[in-house]
Order: sequence, then C-alpha cells, then structure tokens
Amino acid sequence: MLFTIPNILTFIRILLIPVFVMVFYLPFDWRYMACSSIFAIASITDFIDGYLARKLQQTTKFGAFLDPVADKLIVAAALILLVETHATVFLAIPATIIIGREIMISALREWMAEVGRRTSIAVSYIGKLKTTLQMLAIITLLAGPPDWSSLLMILGYFLLYAAVFLTLWSMVLYLKAAWPDLTDES
Repeated sequence: MLFTIPNILTFIRILLIPVFVMVFYLPFDWRYMACSSIFAIASITDFIDGYLARKLQQTTKFGAFLDPVADKLIVAAALILLVETHATVFLAIPATIIIGREIMISALREWMAEVGRRTSIAVSYIGKLKTTLQMLAIITLLAGPPDWSSLLMILGYFLLYAAVFLTLWSMVLYLKAAWPDLTDES
C-alpha cells in the first residue's frame, strides 16, 4: 500500500523542502526561526514515520526507499543554504563531509544490494545518533543569523562538529563491514 501514514509523513517532509528554501530567502528577520521550525518539523516527521511504520506494521518497500531519500534531500538543502549564509570554511568543510558521506554510503548500499549483501551494512546506532546530532545542529544554526558572539551559533557549530565526527566514524564502520566484499577478486 503506497498511501500509509508513514509514507504520507515522508511525502510531507519532501514537500517541505521548497517551502523551507523559499522561507529562507524571505527578506524578514523572522525567517531564521521559521526555517528552523520547518526543519524541526521535518526532523520530527522523520522519527515519527519510522516509529509508526513499525508500530502500525505499515512498512513498505516504497517507504524504505523514500524515507532516506527525503532525509538526505532536506539535510543537503539546509547545509547548502547554511554554507551560503555563513560563508566560512568552518561550515563548508563539515557540510561537504556530511553530504559526501551520504552520497558514498548510498552508493555503497546500492552496490551491496546488487551483490546480495545489503544487510551487512544496515543502519547502526551510531548512524542514528549521527542523524540526531546533525538535525539538532542544523535546527540550531538555522535559528539565527551568523553571529560569532551568539551562544546559540557556537552550540550549533559544536553539535555540527560532533555530528561530523560520528559521520566519519559511521562511514568507517560501513566501509569496514563492506571491505571483504569490496576487495573480493572472485
């Protein structure tokens, strides 16, 4: 069934992306909190749709495909907008690492599925923790304009760098799990 409650929540998360981007470019100071709120709502739907899919036994192949795509799209959009606003290497490098890792792990999962080993690189606890820190960092950084005297921005950067650490750690774990298949010459 395509239109389950979890899938509808995932669709809502995808539909929030253009709204989020449009609000980001509004010429009003309240746009920061509005964008932070939109991203927070999207983050909450990510948690809720997974919970409901399991609780209501409404897991679908379509949902399993679309949910991570929706997550990656809104995170990438938010990071790109934050890099534009902050215009600093201190945000550009973590954003590049996070987006690059997502592309690499998605490609790795696709390849592992092709060779019948998809389950050997399932989502881990560290991956879930990384996602949580990443979402909190983005919500915090979106909440106000770039201002190094703001404790909120400093907290946002701290959370972002913690998320980057977990991003790299989880990537190493995924690569380690896949390494025997990646180096198999047969």
